[in-house]
Amino acid sequence: MRVCVHEVVWVAPSLFSLVETPGVGMIFTCRWLTPSLWFAIVLICGPVCSQGTLQQYEKAASFASRTANRVYRDSVVPHWIGKSHAKFWYRISVGSGSHAYRLADCLTGECGPAFDHQKLASDLGQAIGNQVDPESLELSSIEFTESANRFSFRFADRDWTYSFDTLELREGRFATTSEASDRLPALDVRPRSRDGGPRVSIRFENRSDKSLDYFWVKSDGSLQRYGLVEPGKQVELSTFAGHAWLLTDQEGRATAAFIASEETSHAVIDDATPQPIARRPTRPRNDRNRSPDGKWTVSYDDKTVSVANVDSGETADFQWSSIREDFGVSGCEVDRIWWSPDSRHFVMLPSVVIDQREIAIVESSPDHSVHPELHQFRYVKPGDPLAKPWPTLFSLDHQWKPRVIDDSLFSNPFSISRLAWTGDSGSFSFLYNQRGHQRLSLIVIDALTAKARIGIDEVSDTFVCYSQKSYLHHLEATDEWIWMSERSGWNHLYLIDSKTGLIKNPITSGDWVVRSVEKVDEVNRQVLLTVSGIQADEDPYHQHLIRVDLDGQNLVRLTEGDGDHRWRFSPNGEWLIDSYSRVDLPPVTVLRSGITGKWICDLETADIGDLLETGWRCPERFVAMGRDGVTPIHGIIIRPTHFQPNKKYPVLEHIYAGPHSAFVPKQFGLHRQLYEMAELGFIVVKIDGMGTSHRSKAFHDVCWKNLGDSGFPDRISWMQSASIERPEMDLERVGIWGGSAGGQSAMRALIAHGDFYKAASADCGCHDNRVDKIWWNEQWMGWPIGDHYEQQSNVSQAHRMKGDLLLIWGELDRNVDPASSMQVVDALIRSDKDFTQLIVPGAGHGAASHPYAKRRQADFFVRKLWGSEPRSQ
Repeated sequence: MRVCVHEVVWVAPSLFSLVETPGVGMIFTCRWLTPSLWFAIVLICGPVCSQGTLQQYEKAASFASRTANRVYRDSVVPHWIGKSHAKFWYRISVGSGSHAYRLADCLTGECGPAFDHQKLASDLGQAIGNQVDPESLELSSIEFTESANRFSFRFADRDWTYSFDTLELREGRFATTSEASDRLPALDVRPRSRDGGPRVSIRFENRSDKSLDYFWVKSDGSLQRYGLVEPGKQVELSTFAGHAWLLTDQEGRATAAFIASEETSHAVIDDATPQPIARRPTRPRNDRNRSPDGKWTVSYDDKTVSVANVDSGETADFQWSSIREDFGVSGCEVDRIWWSPDSRHFVMLPSVVIDQREIAIVESSPDHSVHPELHQFRYVKPGDPLAKPWPTLFSLDHQWKPRVIDDSLFSNPFSISRLAWTGDSGSFSFLYNQRGHQRLSLIVIDALTAKARIGIDEVSDTFVCYSQKSYLHHLEATDEWIWMSERSGWNHLYLIDSKTGLIKNPITSGDWVVRSVEKVDEVNRQVLLTVSGIQADEDPYHQHLIRVDLDGQNLVRLTEGDGDHRWRFSPNGEWLIDSYSRVDLPPVTVLRSGITGKWICDLETADIGDLLETGWRCPERFVAMGRDGVTPIHGIIIRPTHFQPNKKYPVLEHIYAGPHSAFVPKQFGLHRQLYEMAELGFIVVKIDGMGTSHRSKAFHDVCWKNLGDSGFPDRISWMQSASIERPEMDLERVGIWGGSAGGQSAMRALIAHGDFYKAASADCGCHDNRVDKIWWNEQWMGWPIGDHYEQQSNVSQAHRMKGDLLLIWGELDRNVDPASSMQVVDALIRSDKDFTQLIVPGAGHGAASHPYAKRRQADFFVRKLWGSEPRSQ
């Protein structure tokens, strides 16, 4: 029998002696311990030593299946009725394998069963001569009359109508002209998914005589199969508004295509459904570059540009080298042109062709060959030269002779974007993002004089978060701009006079942040915004919905409730379905006025009873002061389902400290990745330290030229505070794991804080910010490249590493150059540091998600923090 020595010596060290026992090794013995006392000690110690067992690995592997589909009443997907949209029905899961249909009336505030499930099931059973379970009615093609006194549906491959006035069921659908308007429009051209909106459902009803496969169409046009819908059947699945779906017959011929929508989910495939053809071919360049009035066309290549009169055929031809001498060296690149609305001007952005960096990666084990394969692709890195676009104006009044705009106001662009003409064709503007990301300006060019001026100038001593916290909207009718800025120390919106560039008024203000602009209502001069931190007594990351006038007055909070909110509007905007949750609060869904936010009625409160029976428990939210002693740092604590309060557990932190967002979960969920690791016998924590986003500008600025910080002083302080009243957290055994930027941070923990963190797993880390992609790294680390890049590098600092390190990376990573990990390996070898490395052939970014790599990562922490052999019996 093995006894865990470090757990028993504290009882009375002087009572014990070491004895070498054949076949066992050195053990402690004590002549005063009776057999019963030895047994009691073993009961206490045995479970502590038996960590990383096969049983615990099985619990981790089975976590997803054990906890799946055990949360009920958690998602309301409305189906709005008629044209008034004053009523809606929805289907809700109410238990394992059971669901209910419910009907809500926005005017009366009543919500209840859409019909008597027991009676309808009985009536249907009699009609088809078979018993029907009222708790698992599978109705499709549901349609209510405007007054909701009848509804039609499809069941058992037949159409039915049920009347609430007479409580009678009859076969066939009621006469309606609205079904077509309630259908999701079928497309005649194959679509592609665009950025997803809110989560919605889509329901394919196959009224054809063929079996149809249905595919999600990715943004690049590739297909991912999800399933099959048989003739006369329907399937319903979760998707996102804006995602594209294609259905094909068994020969692979395209049969129907749809774009998921918030308004309706009903996608019918019948004889009238158009067959989608491939995307229409791109128009010839001369066609695309035709002026709005159709009188002029522009053609160009890397040497010349020509403007032709459509009627006469006369052309004005110009050599790019005559426009700028350096354009003649190697030619120039031009992406497109921008015509003014009156067809008297157009703008081009030619740039000198430059050689851009390419990197090479080797696929060691391709499926089609025994020989390795070389892949090369463009990959621009921090400090690399960038092509410089030169805004060039062509005007009819100048016989189309090009005028290169004086670039003294925008001489060092990282990018020039959002080029747009005013409606009167008097000027155009573009966003100038200066390299180094400390200036973001709106540049305005007068069409007559070709003179540039600064319309809006956003300047920061650290960085302007152009990639996540920028917004520009032109109010043409009033010559105003809506502009996003952190100039007050918090991310807010401002109304700016477009003629003077002066701020007319802040639209929002206060110690909270605007997260995104949902809608601009120019008629009523209002904006709909997602914000966080506006509720002073809540978690500052909770998202809420507000409406405010453009003059900053009449702010209306449309959501209430202590949680992170998601919402859906009715198609007419009058009603709002508000769902909120926390990691420790299952979703609560209520109906509100979309105008005032006034509560109308409760719809659903999620039921997690079955989930709790698996041993799952909600994460614990915890807040502690950060490095400065005054700033609240938020995180969560997750315990294994077999948690025992009287035991001590190693602590594992999952880290991602990318400054582009915040990463501690705020919504209720199973958080599978975190719980699977906890099941192996760890307390898992996740924390948002300083340097991450969605708080104040000062909170965010900690990351500036300082990515190696990763918020560690806040994270360590948070864990130390948490452990004071949680003795189960053993801070003598702390590990950390993360991928990508999290991989960089995980290794950095052992470099900068090896006295606290004992083991780290770094997956596909961008270990040196000079080696990673340009946009992400220059955004936070700045430009030009300075000594701070080397100081933050895990490569140059590898000699400082303490503790145990596991490096995981994929040989085909196109996101983070795999050389980043190999340079760390080289530095560790030069420093004579022990470490473990796992290279996954054929894997790309996020190689640690590979099943083998996941197991190896789990083994690593079991060995290093528990001192146990993984999967032992």
